[in-house]
Amino acid sequence: MLTRPATLRLRYLGSVWHQKAATRAYAALTGEPSAQTWPHQSQFGNIHDDQVARLAARPLHPLALADLVRHGRPPLSIEALFSSANFTISLLPIRLAHRIQALRNLPFIVVSNPHIAQIYNNYVHSLSTLLPYQERRITNLEDEIQFTEVMADLVQTHSNTIPTLARGFLECRRYISPGDVTRFLDEHLRARIGTRLIAEQHIALHLSSKPHNDGVSTSQDYDQSSYIGVIDTALRPAEIIRHCEAFVGEICELKYGVRPTLVINGQLDARMTHVPTHLEYIITELLKNAFRATVESGKEREPIEVTIAAPPDVPEAASVATDSTSLPSIPGVTIRIRDRGGGISPEVLPNIWAYSFTTFADEDVMDVGNNGGGGNGNVDALNAISGAGGNSSSLAGLGYGLPLGRAYAEHFGGGVQVQSLWGWGTDVYLKLKGLGKSG
Repeated sequence: MLTRPATLRLRYLGSVWHQKAATRAYAALTGEPSAQTWPHQSQFGNIHDDQVARLAARPLHPLALADLVRHGRPPLSIEALFSSANFTISLLPIRLAHRIQALRNLPFIVVSNPHIAQIYNNYVHSLSTLLPYQERRITNLEDEIQFTEVMADLVQTHSNTIPTLARGFLECRRYISPGDVTRFLDEHLRARIGTRLIAEQHIALHLSSKPHNDGVSTSQDYDQSSYIGVIDTALRPAEIIRHCEAFVGEICELKYGVRPTLVINGQLDARMTHVPTHLEYIITELLKNAFRATVESGKEREPIEVTIAAPPDVPEAASVATDSTSLPSIPGVTIRIRDRGGGISPEVLPNIWAYSFTTFADEDVMDVGNNGGGGNGNVDALNAISGAGGNSSSLAGLGYGLPLGRAYAEHFGGGVQVQSLWGWGTDVYLKLKGLGKSG
């Protein structure tokens, strides 16, 4: 029987033997048998430790919105499409290697957990598919098509990273401190946001490029669209807020039989350049908390107030020039969400940014982890909302919503601040940066 200090000294070795034995080791150490296997084992021989170490030693390129729209508006020319592919290749292998190295540095018993081991294997698999392209530039359509297929595989392979990591760390709570979990997840999930966005951006640009359009969309269609890939250059926060309000309100009414009203004021016509799915996630999480607090405190007749404010010295229709395009945008907005839900208690407030912190009982949280979000009805239905699009219910009750929302906001220089007046209500300030003069 290994003692806890002994297991914490063991580190992941990265060998093929260890990959095959890790699930057995975890079962032996924890007494929890698992039938899961390690995926993509056939790819492991293509990556050597020195390759991972060499890539992980290179600095990460800080991703900005300007990087993602630099190739111009669709439909992209062949030259711009190749430029997008090569830019993507220059970033992703380094990012994947950093994540592999970080996973290897986890304690042996943690990385041996089948869920976390699956994430490690997924990163190794994705890196192995990218390495052949790193040695050459993409200069023909055949290579670009194959590379885009690799990007699609990468996005699909990592689609369940967050809920899988959540279950893994939930099962390993006895073997790693909450502080270590929060530090690892904060870095890992922030890196994942950028990695996924880089891949999805090239896929979207590929589909809307001249060589691959196949006549589905006309030049007039592109002229009328405000999208460059997955980025909306004329995003209206007010529209996103109304969309999220309808979604959260329906679930709130389903759970409690009532829904609070929501009032939007300020600059409702403000537009900015941002990623709509990111803003949807953040607003959904913040409204979920406001709706739940308002109803449970008996203040459902008190409206939730959302205020949108743009910088006072920047015209709302200011144009921002990038390569081959001009973006009508403001450098950012601040959104305040104010509720009368009683505020956050002083005991809870210091923990709201910790991953895996939840106000639910342990048995309810484990019920979620074991049943993929369905549970036995003990977990608040509103906590089934954890992301915009896909597998959102599997994070219910795991306490990842608020810190992950802040990670999305901070990815492009924004942030989330919470001001609680215990006994009265809560003000949440969401700052978003776009592509204006300060972006």
